[in-house]
Amino acid sequence: MNEQTERDVIKAIRVLSARQVEAARSGHPGTPLGAAPVMATLYGKFMNVVPEDPGFYDRDRFVLSSGHASAMLYSTLHVCGYDVTKEDLSRFRQEGSRTPGHPEVGVTPGVDCSTGPLGQGVANAVGMALAERILAARFNRPGCTLVDHYTYAFCGDGCMMEGIENEAASLAGLWKLGKLIVIYDSNGITIEGGTDISLTEDIAKRHRALGWHVVRAGSAENTQSLADAIAEAKAEDGKPSLVIVSTKIGYGALNEGTSSVHGSPLGEAGIAALAEKLEWTCDGFETPDDVKAFAEEMKEKGRAYKAEREKRYAEAKAAYPALVAEFEKYLSGAYAKEAAEKIAAAAPTESDSTRNICGKLLAAADAMMPSLVGGSADLGPSNCTQIKGKEYYSAEKCSGGAIHFGVREHAMGAISNGIALHGGLTPFCATFFVFSDYMKYAIRMSAIMKLPVTYILSHDSIGVGEDGPTHQPVEQLAGLRAMPGLYVFRPCDGRETGAAFAFAFSGKGPTAIVTSRQKLLAEETTTAEGASRGAYVLADGKDVILMASGSEVGLCMDARKLLAERGISARVVSAPCLDLFAEQSEEYKESVLPRGMRARVAVEAASRLSWGEYVGLDGDYVCLDRFGESAPASLLMKKFGFTPENVADKAEKAFRAAK
Repeated sequence: MNEQTERDVIKAIRVLSARQVEAARSGHPGTPLGAAPVMATLYGKFMNVVPEDPGFYDRDRFVLSSGHASAMLYSTLHVCGYDVTKEDLSRFRQEGSRTPGHPEVGVTPGVDCSTGPLGQGVANAVGMALAERILAARFNRPGCTLVDHYTYAFCGDGCMMEGIENEAASLAGLWKLGKLIVIYDSNGITIEGGTDISLTEDIAKRHRALGWHVVRAGSAENTQSLADAIAEAKAEDGKPSLVIVSTKIGYGALNEGTSSVHGSPLGEAGIAALAEKLEWTCDGFETPDDVKAFAEEMKEKGRAYKAEREKRYAEAKAAYPALVAEFEKYLSGAYAKEAAEKIAAAAPTESDSTRNICGKLLAAADAMMPSLVGGSADLGPSNCTQIKGKEYYSAEKCSGGAIHFGVREHAMGAISNGIALHGGLTPFCATFFVFSDYMKYAIRMSAIMKLPVTYILSHDSIGVGEDGPTHQPVEQLAGLRAMPGLYVFRPCDGRETGAAFAFAFSGKGPTAIVTSRQKLLAEETTTAEGASRGAYVLADGKDVILMASGSEVGLCMDARKLLAERGISARVVSAPCLDLFAEQSEEYKESVLPRGMRARVAVEAASRLSWGEYVGLDGDYVCLDRFGESAPASLLMKKFGFTPENVADKAEKAFRAAK
């Protein structure tokens, strides 16, 4: 684009963004007004994208970590020829629109990642860049380049303050992700005032210390200097790059350069003043002819890029047919689907801790699924997620699929999301269950985006024992079960663990598999089919229902025998996944938990909050509604009432009360 078109594209992004916010009477005009030159330069001069095929596999990726600036991204996509129309812009932040308040995958063409919680997007971008690196190392050959693209992220001061950014940046530097370029919008303003009140470290020095290449681009208004900085970043292939650009928040607004312009509409007078200052004469969401022509040029550029990559792909297929066939299985998710169909049959049936069983199943899955990648937050030996013989990724061995995340749960979850978003690889990550709180928001973003990430969470209860309350989960099961779209499995043995993995690899959404430290007895009547429905009858009875998950299923089976001696017939229901059970038909739910059997007891070494709708007014609980203690697990289980005798007593009381 020539200089005049560049100026008009920048103006268009600014005005269209401000008008979106004004139309909605809600949003954030400050960053779009200040950083519009960054978007125009990045998309117009550097990014290889295909506006007419936004999901093209070898496109460059873009993550707006500063998701509150969504209007800027929507305006950019519009002027770059994506299917984001004037009508879409006019319906910013409205119900059912394709331009929601923060970018959402699957809603807006050209949005590669749902963002909003600051810092998450940078970590997502690290995951995308890591996926590109692994796939390129596995499939590129001399004369055969199947994977070759960049990952760009845009972030601001808020992202730099969040600890997750530092965790992710540390790993990106260690991994030498040379095709990751993060553009840092340093505008010096936060909601509460200038950044000098809360952010005074040298961001450039911090990132250099983490192994990054850092380029100072100067003012965003000098687009040539900005372009030179991005070009320098692209030329550095041995390190991730941080491009620091200075912008004036709210550029052109009456209150430019102040915190007040960050998150409030400009008002009619402010919009008029902005248009006058920018010499913008188009009404509404119209743009000048040269901006419309630029959109067509971007489409044509995208067509040419796609055609060139498809030609390269065809040549590779002719030269390396077996390699390309395998690559296609990676991209289609075929390996994961095959593993989902077979993994339950590989489940061990002997008595063992479910963390050990999980490790055996993970190894079996890896043998079926070369696309499986992941690791633990420095807890692999403890949660049994180290796969024997699986090569670890490093900057020197980029094809490795095992990942040392280090003690970085926050980044680990978000990086796993980025891997899933990139496509071609199936990610898992692992930590102690109690530390799932550290990556809670990454798990939440997995659920929002419906990403097939598997979270393996071991040491599931007070069965942790001597480590004490800081390491003993209590409220975590209820917390994760409360999250829409996340499937939480707490299996009681090998068959149920196999069912959990089968579901996790089915691609239906994120799955948390919560495993025990202690050895559990294998139950003869468990089935993968029953577990796949969330809850099922393990042993029938007509007087009282005992419901449990995980280690407490065996406890209920023992209590059933005691109740039989008292003349009470107990039905035992294993409920490894309440989320799945909630999705079953009313007929199936009635067959498992008949309404006529009002005497019910929920048994779980965790908070009772998950069980209320199934227990009813005539039921009772053997649950844990306080923090644990440091003591041997067997002593704690007895102290807190997790004994066959106590369960039987509660069940008998419920039965007598319901008669």
